[in-house]
Amino acid sequence: MSSLAIASWLATATVALLAQSFRSRAFAIFRGLLLTIYTLISLAVLPLLQGGISDWRLPQSIPQQCLYGVLLYLHAAVYLDPLLLIRPRLRRWGYRVLVSYPALYFTAAMLMSWPWAVASALGWPLWVPALPFVLCLGGVVQSLTTRTSEPTISVGCVPTTSALQRLPLGQLNASPDNPAVATKASALRLVQITDPHLGPFMSVARLSGICERAVAQDPDLIVLTGDYLTMESQADPSALTTALSPLKGLPGRVLACLGNHDHEALAIVKGALEANQIQLLVDDSTQRDTRAGRVQILGFDFHFRNRKERTAAVLQEHPRQDDTLRLVLLHDPGAFRHVPDGEADLVLSGHTHGGQVGLYSLGLAWTFVQAVSNIPDHSLWGMGTNRLYVHRGTGHYGYPLRLGVPAEEGVLSVVHHR
Repeated sequence: MSSLAIASWLATATVALLAQSFRSRAFAIFRGLLLTIYTLISLAVLPLLQGGISDWRLPQSIPQQCLYGVLLYLHAAVYLDPLLLIRPRLRRWGYRVLVSYPALYFTAAMLMSWPWAVASALGWPLWVPALPFVLCLGGVVQSLTTRTSEPTISVGCVPTTSALQRLPLGQLNASPDNPAVATKASALRLVQITDPHLGPFMSVARLSGICERAVAQDPDLIVLTGDYLTMESQADPSALTTALSPLKGLPGRVLACLGNHDHEALAIVKGALEANQIQLLVDDSTQRDTRAGRVQILGFDFHFRNRKERTAAVLQEHPRQDDTLRLVLLHDPGAFRHVPDGEADLVLSGHTHGGQVGLYSLGLAWTFVQAVSNIPDHSLWGMGTNRLYVHRGTGHYGYPLRLGVPAEEGVLSVVHHR
């Protein structure tokens, strides 16, 4: 076994043991498993990368040793970052640039390189192409930026089939059964912020800027649909409060629901929302009079089990009002199927980060989430008269990078055909 392999396995074991001692067994298992997978792939891929570098005809002014050193630095960062996460906290930009981003970038690139790792293990004379590492550099950029969009959605239109299906945006703006066709000028203007995941890729300053731009649009409503923190930001209760503070500029117009990760630090989330005069709807409803008319907003809690029964109970307790636009804040779009036809003009969800890995940037709808599940991943969906808009997310968590699915920021216009 090479010295690199020995050091890598020792680092993996060290992170797992310290995580078990100072965090939790669950965290130790998760980090240990992830690092084990990474180590298996990297020990197969790194020699192929080094072999490829050796084949390059580099000028003498760019010694190959420098490139080898960069690879070893990135490899070491993958173990250093989870080691320091045993005591999680929000880090300054210097740490993020020198440790967090290199670690997450190299982890993502290696995970994408697994086919070449398998080929190498089988003895195939195959050099790893640089494609995964180039793509993941683009993923770093997409993880730190958002794409502006201003979609228009018509609700109360001719129903689709009873089966869940993706709908094109901007092609349901007329109702042949309604002579008084609504227009975008009479639309409800709202901004959705979802899955900011305050952490390595979402600093307090960045989220605060997103909130400032939302307020500057002067929308009728701003809705927050869950997952506000990461393990890093849970250490400082004031961070989320500060990041959301610009939303106080629209008192009475900002509402929120909870996501799955919010139950990990519920007191922090509730405190930050309350401090910024944001109404939290937990299986509850409220009304707002807007320039587009009266709107009923129903916010669901995130339920892990018995979703169909819980959804039915909440809807029964909060019946919809006639001739009133009804918005439903539902973090996980996978629960949209349990909303009976006619109970929601528009459901607003997040959770999937738009699929996070896919071909959206190329103008195609395909994402990894679509490939492995039946959960709506992004954009507009319909089932009967109900409509679902899945926001691509303000930030992300979990997989190290966004890749081909940029974050979303902008104003959503909802045209209600009464």
